[in-house]
Amino acid sequence: MYVLDKQLQQDTRMLGQFSLCDVLLMNDSQYSWVILVPRRANIREVYHLSQEEQHLLSNESAYVSQRLADFFEADSMNVAALGNVVSQLHVHHVVRHIGDVTWPKPVWGAVPAKPYSSEQLTKLAEDLGRLFSDKLESLSPSSDGSELY
Repeated sequence: MYVLDKQLQQDTRMLGQFSLCDVLLMNDSQYSWVILVPRRANIREVYHLSQEEQHLLSNESAYVSQRLADFFEADSMNVAALGNVVSQLHVHHVVRHIGDVTWPKPVWGAVPAKPYSSEQLTKLAEDLGRLFSDKLESLSPSSDGSELY
């Protein structure tokens, strides 16, 4: 049975679901950052998915990357599935701008996360919900922005 990793639950806010993946917003105001998590039990690597699921993950990832890059006018998109801290397969989509807090170095582990205010988190979740609305199958909005997952 699929269960979202506790660390991902703690660090993110659920935006909704695509055909394969949960769509999560990372609670770090230093970067616009979305994480895709395939809703499959005990999956640690992309190659553990079926070939069809691998294609679906690739398509969902490309969709998120393109939408985020356009919406936030990204200088670069960092897309990666690391698995060093959280072993459950999840794919990060981080909008990068020249001059951001860690530019040009990777974001992972460079500086502590700076959580959004409740109002900022709610607004961004609503904006991203609209941005992804043609692919989201369900939304899990929080009325006050306090729930991250």
